[in-house]
Amino acid sequence: MTKVIGFVRSFPVVSLTLAIGTLVLALLGLGHSGPAQWIATGYVAVIILITSTDMVRDILRGHWGLDILAVIAMVATLAVGEYVASLIIVLMLSGGEALEVYAAGRARAELTSLLDRAPRRARRVGDGDRMEDIDVDEVVVGDILLVRPAEVVPVDGDLLDAEAVFDESSLTGESLPVERVRGDSLMSGSVNGQRAVQMRATATAADSQYQQILTLVAEAEDAKAPTVRVADRFAVPFTIVSLLIAGIAWWVSGDPVRFAEVLVLATPCPLLIAAPVAFMGGMSRSARSGVIVKGGATLESLARARTVAFDKTGTLSHGRPELAEVRPANGFDADEVLRLAASAEQFSSHVLAAGVIRAAQHRGLSLAAGVDASEVATHGVEARIGRHAVRVGKLGFVQEVDPAADFDDLEAGHTAVAVAVDGRFAGTLVLRDALRENAAATVRVLREAGIGHVAMLTGDNEATARSLAGAAGIDEVHASLLPQDKVRLVSELEPRVVMVGDGVNDAPVLAAADVGIAMGARGSTAASESADVVIMADDIGKVAQALEIGRDTYRVALTAIWIGVVLSIGLMVVAAFGHIPAVAGALTQELVDLATILYALRALRGRTSHPELALPRALPPGGAAWQDPAQRVGAASG
Repeated sequence: MTKVIGFVRSFPVVSLTLAIGTLVLALLGLGHSGPAQWIATGYVAVIILITSTDMVRDILRGHWGLDILAVIAMVATLAVGEYVASLIIVLMLSGGEALEVYAAGRARAELTSLLDRAPRRARRVGDGDRMEDIDVDEVVVGDILLVRPAEVVPVDGDLLDAEAVFDESSLTGESLPVERVRGDSLMSGSVNGQRAVQMRATATAADSQYQQILTLVAEAEDAKAPTVRVADRFAVPFTIVSLLIAGIAWWVSGDPVRFAEVLVLATPCPLLIAAPVAFMGGMSRSARSGVIVKGGATLESLARARTVAFDKTGTLSHGRPELAEVRPANGFDADEVLRLAASAEQFSSHVLAAGVIRAAQHRGLSLAAGVDASEVATHGVEARIGRHAVRVGKLGFVQEVDPAADFDDLEAGHTAVAVAVDGRFAGTLVLRDALRENAAATVRVLREAGIGHVAMLTGDNEATARSLAGAAGIDEVHASLLPQDKVRLVSELEPRVVMVGDGVNDAPVLAAADVGIAMGARGSTAASESADVVIMADDIGKVAQALEIGRDTYRVALTAIWIGVVLSIGLMVVAAFGHIPAVAGALTQELVDLATILYALRALRGRTSHPELALPRALPPGGAAWQDPAQRVGAASG
């Protein structure tokens, strides 16, 4: 009974139509055809009035939709006395909404499961190992938390135990558990293995990885699939063809009933429902792969993409540059140059800054607190460190205070950071950032998939950019670019451009491209917010998967629409010769609707991984390769 009440509240028009239909059939069975006709006609007339009002509003806004056919079909069936058929049309239109909700629920299963799994409670470890259950929003940075077996990690943090195993499949699409050791970062939303562990919170719930994913998922669920754009390409031609077939049938037969019999088979449910179900299925499939797509329109744009442009640092490369060499200028000490540079780099958000700081800490250098610090985006940072004015960044940035600053030749794959102290060129920090292991395979798969134009857009120097691009199989390289240069180049590239990046400086170009893809595992919030697609794993191979899912989804949506169109036109032709009565035609059209929706659900299926793009698995603690996931969890808990 509860389910029935819930259905009535959710779908009042469907419920009322079923009730009216039952009453009309009962009256006909008792021989009261007059009252049955008046009740059915009156009810359908009200539906026609409501639908026509909405239709006129759409037309005044310049949108010629498919409701025109439905209205004409209902009017025609009432005009020729086929009031039972008109009731079935109303049921078909209103029932289509319920069918769409059910199908969309299946299609968005992966998106919904992410929202349902959101951590709500955390277990904080207090003084004397006292445990306290708190709301996840009460967690503050620095809290020690206990994560019990099979629990969801509530916030981002660092592991305090020696080792542990976590399931990150809902975040990254990686099906196998991953091993973490003391000090490793833990992502909120990952699931702990069979051993209780402790962690230190490094972010609040609102700033944690999982909450960012939930925000993206909410945006994706709210985003309207490009149903209007896809279906409207068929709306006017389908309407014209339907009316033409119905009109010819009436003219040849001389029977207006024939006109109504044809139009009951021309109702637009396949076009209105199939496309959104397919796009929702594609979004759910991408979420299962660790890729959040912000709306069906993005999937369509991915399907039509012909050009892909990559940023370099943190995208094609790992984004964890390591210091290879310090080249001090005459009169400067290498360790002092590194210490001052790292102290200044504490105020920078650039990925190279992290590499400089790590190198200084690894050498045991003590970083100083700076004052009067400022960062010039994409150029560098300057700060007062003790008694010294320090400037760190691009060569041109340092040449502003010392025109004599210059680099020695760099090896392939290396990049350099210039350092000035008190207005004098103090030396060069040479860093190396390796190409991602599957970057070349990703570029190859994209080309095989029909992407004819692959380019690199980077702010790094020409030599380093070309060396890394060559290893990735990319011929076109644009280096030493500012953010505005990237935006300009994207507009000049071939149409339908996909841009892949991860940093703060990539946010403008991600927004400017037809589709912006952000590497969201460690990329900036600004990049993720401005992008259309966010890859949750630190895996460039997901770009190829995103494009494949987009193409599969768009193909399924179009095929589902064509199935509905072809079946409807074929049945209309049969009805034009008088072989399908109006009531039978209306019931047959319901089967057409069902066929198109079931086909649209095919967008849920398909490959979610490519063996050729797989990253090499890191060895677990202890160095032995564990083959069985169950053994992996068991070993970690033993």
